[in-house]
Amino acid sequence: MPDILSSLRWQDIVDILIVSYIIYRIILLIRGTRAVQMLAGIIVITTIYFISSQLDLLALHWLLRTFLSSILLIIIIVFQRDIRRALTQMGKTPFLKNQDMAAHDLGEIISAAVYMARRRIGALIIIERENGLRDYIDSGFLIDAKLLHELLVSIFFPMSPMHDGGVIIQNGRIHSAGCLLPLSRNPKIDKRYGTRHRAALGLSEETDAVIIVVSEETQEISIVQGGKITPLNDEEKLTHELKKIFPAQENTSPLWKNWLNRKNNH
Repeated sequence: MPDILSSLRWQDIVDILIVSYIIYRIILLIRGTRAVQMLAGIIVITTIYFISSQLDLLALHWLLRTFLSSILLIIIIVFQRDIRRALTQMGKTPFLKNQDMAAHDLGEIISAAVYMARRRIGALIIIERENGLRDYIDSGFLIDAKLLHELLVSIFFPMSPMHDGGVIIQNGRIHSAGCLLPLSRNPKIDKRYGTRHRAALGLSEETDAVIIVVSEETQEISIVQGGKITPLNDEEKLTHELKKIFPAQENTSPLWKNWLNRKNNH
């Protein structure tokens, strides 16, 4: 042990820390998803492969060797959604943030959500953050209108042709409506949640968007973020949760905006 420690370079320590962090982030990304079960299956197959080699089971060893020779391609196909989500998370940068929401804009969203919940009007409101939602925006109808609770309510009114899809809010404006979202494939979703909640979960698993779901059946308002549903019972809790996610705008301005402001002031 002393010999190992004496031969340890600072590069080795950095190398170990980087690898440990990568493994830690991978565990966080796949925790609670179907990827865990698939990964366990691959580990079992690999273990059987080495056992078959030791026991000289030629046919089984050949079959598993053929399977494992294409393991990289199999992993990419099976875990494509998880890999895409991981690359999206890695691509985040502190210089390009889209997390600001004025208090007035939050008020309009909260007012609309509470109004629709009381009248059993289902809704799916998506607030874009860092990750762009262009793929989903293109599936809907361009609105590009000021964020008003009356307009949100009219979009989700049952007779509206756009009420079944989601509304995407971008830069404090209602950008698009009737947008189609990917359904979550998580088998552990509570059975009481319907298509609207599954669509919100599916989007939250792939992006950092904040989704507000209003259920017409239960009159419940939920915030969906990061693959997790947070049910809320009243306007006060909804306001509290959204203000936690979107702090005061002056405290969340992107670094490059602050730098430009300081340059202009001088």
